[in-house]
Formats: sequence, C-alpha cells, structure tokens
Amino acid sequence: MMNKKLHFFQSIHFKIALVFALLLFLAFQIVGAVFVQRLRNENLKQFKQSVEMPAYVNSLLVTQLTEADTTEANDKIKNILEDINNNNISDLQIIDAKGVIRGEINVNNRSVIGQKSTNTYVKQVLYSGRTFTQTTYNERTNQRYYVSITPLFNNNGNNNSTVVGAIYIRANLESVYDSVNDVTVIFVTAALIATAIGLALAILISNAITRPIDEMKKQTARIARGDYSGQVHIYGSDELGQLAQAVNNLSTRVQEAQEGIESERRRLDLILAHMSDGVIATDRGGKITIINEMACESLDVTPDEVRGKSILDVLNIRDKYSIRELLESQDELILDELNSRRDQILNANFSLIQRRSGFIIGIVCVLHDITEQQRIDRERRQFVSNVSHELRTPLTSMRSYIEALNEGAWKDEEIAPTFLKVTQEETDRMIRMINDLLSLSRMDLGKVELDLELVNLNELFNYILNRFDMMLEKDNNDTREIKKNYTIKRDFTDKDLWVEIDTDKIIQVVDNIMNNAIKYSPDGGVITCRLLETHNHVIMSISDQGLGMPKKELAHIFERFYRVDKARSRAQGGTGLGLAISKEVIEMHHGRIWVDSTEGKGSTFYISLPYEEYAEGDLWDEE
Repeated sequence: MMNKKLHFFQSIHFKIALVFALLLFLAFQIVGAVFVQRLRNENLKQFKQSVEMPAYVNSLLVTQLTEADTTEANDKIKNILEDINNNNISDLQIIDAKGVIRGEINVNNRSVIGQKSTNTYVKQVLYSGRTFTQTTYNERTNQRYYVSITPLFNNNGNNNSTVVGAIYIRANLESVYDSVNDVTVIFVTAALIATAIGLALAILISNAITRPIDEMKKQTARIARGDYSGQVHIYGSDELGQLAQAVNNLSTRVQEAQEGIESERRRLDLILAHMSDGVIATDRGGKITIINEMACESLDVTPDEVRGKSILDVLNIRDKYSIRELLESQDELILDELNSRRDQILNANFSLIQRRSGFIIGIVCVLHDITEQQRIDRERRQFVSNVSHELRTPLTSMRSYIEALNEGAWKDEEIAPTFLKVTQEETDRMIRMINDLLSLSRMDLGKVELDLELVNLNELFNYILNRFDMMLEKDNNDTREIKKNYTIKRDFTDKDLWVEIDTDKIIQVVDNIMNNAIKYSPDGGVITCRLLETHNHVIMSISDQGLGMPKKELAHIFERFYRVDKARSRAQGGTGLGLAISKEVIEMHHGRIWVDSTEGKGSTFYISLPYEEYAEGDLWDEE
C-alpha cells in the first residue's frame, strides 16, 4: 500500500509549531486581558479620584449653601468653581437641598443658576444622602462620561448631619479609554510579534523533534515493503534517540524473522511439493488455504479450483460429516473412490492446528493413496484362499482314496490300482503346483536369471510344435483310448529370425499355451501357429477353435489361480499358474504377452519379443 504524501500544513511538524504558537498567543491574550482590565480599573479609579472635589472645597461649599444671603453665597460659589482647574471635568453644578442650581462651572451654561434641577438622580441623592456614580455613553458625540453626584452634609455638632446640597460632576472618560486602547494596541502588537517569533522558533524546535520521527516513519514504510536495509539516524540519547534505536533493532529483528519465516516457508513448500502424500490445510471454518501437488493429483483438481472451498465438498464427505465432527472427533477416514472417475482409495488422516492456548485455528488433512495396498491385500487374501482351496481339493480326494484302501479296498485287484493311480495323479498335481509357486516366488524375488543365447526362433518354434505332432501320433498308435484329435497349422515367415532368449523358459511358455489350446479345443479342431516380424519385434501367436472367453475375463486371465471355467480347468488337472508364469517369463525377456478371444469361437495368445536384425557375419553356427 502506497503512503499518501502529506502537505506541510498536514504534517505533525506544522501541528506542533501551530499548537505551540496558539498556546503562546492564548497565554498573551489571557495575560493581556487581565492586565488591560486592571489597567482600565486603575485608570478609572485614578480618574474618579482626580475629578472628586477636595474636602476643603466641600467645606467651603457647605458654608455657602447654609448662608442666608443667596446672592452673595452664589458669587462665592462661583469664585470657588473658577478656582477649580480640572480639564477632565466637562460639567460641574452645585445644587442646594431644595434642588436649586446654585453654581455652574460651564460659563456658557450659567443661565441655569437659580433654576430647579430636573435630574432625577440629583433628587434621589438629596433625598437619600448617598453618593451616586454612573458611566454614560453619548451616542451623538460617541463619547463616554463619568457622572458623580455627591451629597454635602452640614454637621450641627450634636452628631447629626443634614444634607444641605449636592455636587454634580460630569467628566469625559475618553482620555482614560484612549490610554487603555493605546496600551491594548501595543500589547496586541507585541503579542502578535512574539507569537510569530514563537511560531518560527516552534517550527525549528518541532523540526528537530519530528526529523527522527519522519525518518522512523520512512524506515517503517521500507520495512512494510520488505526492505530492511535502511537505518534511522540517532540524534541523541533522549527518548527519541532510544525510540530510533528500538526501530533499528526492530528492523534487524524483523529482517531475521522474515528470513527465517521465508526459509521455513520455502522448506515447507519443498517438503509439501515432494511429499508422496497429499496435504490439505484449512482455516477454522474448513476453507482450504494450502494444498500440495500430490493432493491435487489425488483429487484431480487444481489449487485455484479448491482454494477457499470447504474441505467437505472437495473430499465429497459433506453428506456424512460436518466440520464440527472433524474438529472434535474424526481422526481417520477411508475415501473409497473406486466407482468414481478417480478410481482410487484414499486414507485421510485429520489433525488439528492449535495455538498454545488450545484454540483451534484449522485442520490438516493428510491423504495417502492406499489403492495399491488394498489391491495387494485383496490379492494376498485371494492368493491364500486359492492356494488353500487348490491344495485342499487333491488332499481331500487323496484322503478319501487312502481311507478306502485302508479299510480293505487294497485287497480288490481291480479297484486298488485305480485308487493308487488317482492318488499318484493328485500327488503329482500338488507337486506341480508347489513347483509353480516356487518358480513364481523366485521370479518375484528376482532370483531367477535368464540363460540367454542366440536362437533361430523359426526352428525353435517348429521344434516345439513337432513334439506335439509326435504326441498326437503316439496317442493314435496307442492301444488305449484316444482322448482328442487336433491339427496344428503353421504360418511362419520365410525370414530367419534370430533372437536372444532363454530357450528352456520360452519352450515352457509355448508348451503351456499349446497345452491350453489342446485342452480347450474341440475334438478335431485346428490350432494355428504363426510367426512374423514387425517393428523390431517378433510375434508368435497360437489360435484355437475352443470355447473362447468373455471380454470381461481377458483382463484377469494372467492372474494367479484365475480360471474362466474353474470346474473344467480343475478337472483337467490345471494349477491355474501356467499363464501367470508365462507372463513373468516374457516380461523378463522385455516382451509382452496378451490374448484376444471371442466367446464361442476360440482364443488367440500373442507373444511379442524384442528383435534386432543381425548382419550375416554376426551369425555363426556351433559345430
């Protein structure tokens, strides 16, 4: 996430300076307000004192107001007022106890002398005997005035005072307020200048404070981007210096931790990628967060398809289990998908992801493909069952005949030889079965080695078939009952095919297939044997005209003890291991054996062996 660039007025640098300047200005305002208020009050006090009449003037005025001769008293009052030299007084009147104006300081207004005062406050003072003061404002002249009405008392000597008159004074206050305003302007100007200087100093000081903070901000932004290379400059050993050192230590620790986490993550990714088991990790809600490649292959999905989906849906177990059941009790599940498109069996082991406090934050599911294991177990059980059954049948038969002989049948010259012959045949059959099992066991363990030699396969194949022709002639010349007639048809390539093979084992394979063809062919049937060369391989095929096999049986025909017609095969003395041995032998030669069959028409077995054409000089005959 990109950091938004801050303007100067949005930065903490400016905010610190602004707060400091505002606090300084506020302090000046408070101090100035208190100072101006006190200055105004003090000036007003001094002004009021300056316009008040001295005590001796009041005594002279009381004397004149008590005189009987009014005219002479008024002249004396006039002289007293003319002696008063106070420029602040705008108007001064002397009023007697009857409310008659006896003196006026304003020359232009002396016509009011002798008239009754119409001032209500004057009458109030004459009546109450208490001083009245008032500040008034003249809107016409836009000036403020101080009005003072002071009663004059005459002491009679018996501690009784009588109001004999009052002094009315009106003084202009503009001089007081002008001086206060001048002081206020000076103070405000000084405050603004001091605030401006303080703001500049605050910016410088805040810059010293915010510079390491800004560097720490840039370093933390680099850390957030994954760049741990920078270091914050340490300007001192104060708290900011300690914080810068802590940020540098944090950067180093985060880098080390990140490298460790990244290393662990890469190692975990490698482990998950190369695990032979599938691994799925979910959050607490069962949503898939991690899935490795093996799990994707097992479930036939891609990481993008399942990431964020519920594990119940991905494993297709929502109808059987809930997330709570998996969290609380489910440890292991067998997911049988043999009938689905995945055609496999998975063993799912569940483990909880927990914090140290025990809080469950997710589930880990390990998927192990046990399809092959289950198949091997089934084959093992089937093998043991087949061996037991195959051995029990001849043993049961032998036991019955031996018991009959033991009970006296040996005395019967006609029955005894038959019973002994059957016993011998069953014994031979068990010996063949055990020999075949031992051969397969040695092949499975890799203890069988091929005795390879360069052989003309045309001649070898013809030699094997000639033996079966001789067996047919011998049976026909025998006086005993002929069991079955058949005809062997050859279809060989004219080209000599020289192949490196183990002659004895290839003869064993061909004998086995020929015996099966003869067994299952009808009397008088034709067995067609072909030999050809194609695509660096030689192909031998043996076709019969027997019963054939259903298509569903062809995939199992080379399995051990597998018989299409079990009753008929067992009656003809087969062990059920011949084709399994043949398959092992051909695969040891790096070849392939398979069968093609049509039910009711016969079967064809094919043997493909690697073939490399030799030059004539490379071949030699042993003399």
